[in-house]
Amino acid sequence: MQNGNSIQKSKSSPPIVIPDDFDGYSLESFRVTPNLSKYLQSVLIPGGFIQDRIERLACDIAADLGNEPFTALCVLKGGYLFFNNLLEKIRQLHRYRLLEDPELQDEAQQIKVEFIRLKSYENEQSTNQIQVIGMESLESLRGRNVLIVEDIIDTGRTMVKLLKLLEQYEPRTIRVTSLLVKRTPLSNGYMPKCKYTGFSIPNKFIVGCNMDYNEYFRDLNVTIN
Repeated sequence: MQNGNSIQKSKSSPPIVIPDDFDGYSLESFRVTPNLSKYLQSVLIPGGFIQDRIERLACDIAADLGNEPFTALCVLKGGYLFFNNLLEKIRQLHRYRLLEDPELQDEAQQIKVEFIRLKSYENEQSTNQIQVIGMESLESLRGRNVLIVEDIIDTGRTMVKLLKLLEQYEPRTIRVTSLLVKRTPLSNGYMPKCKYTGFSIPNKFIVGCNMDYNEYFRDLNVTIN
């Protein structure tokens, strides 16, 4: 764990790139029950690797935000586990910072937590819009630092729609973190704009770490293709 001073000097790290030709690790090397393994191919990213990467993302975010209050916006359902792990590590770093700097002893970083679901409008006249479900009012984001937390960015289209919607409420800043960004021909090129990306992954269907297939496989603590 880095101390408070090194956190302040931290620079955002680039995503870890999982090559297109990487077949993953054998399921036999991990604890995957037989009733699940018969549907799976391999482990793409081990759980310990994911936790280490989340810790680094937390350092990057903590360095940028310092002691400023912010609203952490969790995109459900998939982002929930990543969201919890990330915020816990950010809070740990803040506690270390308070111990390192006596001048901050009377300050507490205010993190407001919100959970949202995104729904695309289905009528033909609103195909480029989304509906945010779960918050009483997006007005509460006005003038706030906002951190959007996603599990995976696929084409990037939904994220771009969400950003355009939130910008109407004039938050102070908007930052996006995603555990995974998929390299796909359908991508709109959003990936370079996602400052805090855990892993850049091939165009494969994956489950685990709260990502599911028809509500199955969420509980796996590894990402599997």
